[in-house]
Amino acid sequence: MAGIHFSFTDFKQLLALNMGISDRLDENRAESFTLLYCNLAGISDEVIESSLGEILRTSDSIVNDKGDYFFVLPYTDKYGADIVKKMFDEFYAKFLNSFMLSYPVDGETPEELLGTMQDSVSLFYKDDLNCLDRFAKVI
Repeated sequence: MAGIHFSFTDFKQLLALNMGISDRLDENRAESFTLLYCNLAGISDEVIESSLGEILRTSDSIVNDKGDYFFVLPYTDKYGADIVKKMFDEFYAKFLNSFMLSYPVDGETPEELLGTMQDSVSLFYKDDLNCLDRFAKVI
C-alpha cells in the first residue's frame, strides 16, 4: 500500500502534525496540504486496498471510519487532489461523493477543517459525517 493508514482516533493529531510540518517548511503558506474525503461505502475492503496501493503516494495518509475515507495529501493543492479523486472514480468506474479542503485557506486548526468538512458534506450530500463529531467541535 502506498499511503500510510492511521487509526481514526488519531485523525485530529494527524492533521495537527501535518499543519506543524507545513508551517515549518512552507514559508508562503499556500495550499500546504489538501484533505480529501471520499465515500467508499459499499466497496469491498479488498478493492479499496488495491486502489489505495495503486493511486496514493507513500507520503499520503489515510484514515477511515467504515466507508468514510479521508486522505491527507501533503504539498497538494485542490487541483492535484481533484486528479487523485478522478483516479478513484476511474478505478471504481463510478462517481464518488467527495469533498476537499486545503490548509490553511479553508481552516487554520484541525477543528476548523473538520467542522467545515462536516458542514459541507452535510450540505452537498445530505451525509452528516457523524464520525467527525468528536473532532470538529471545540470543547
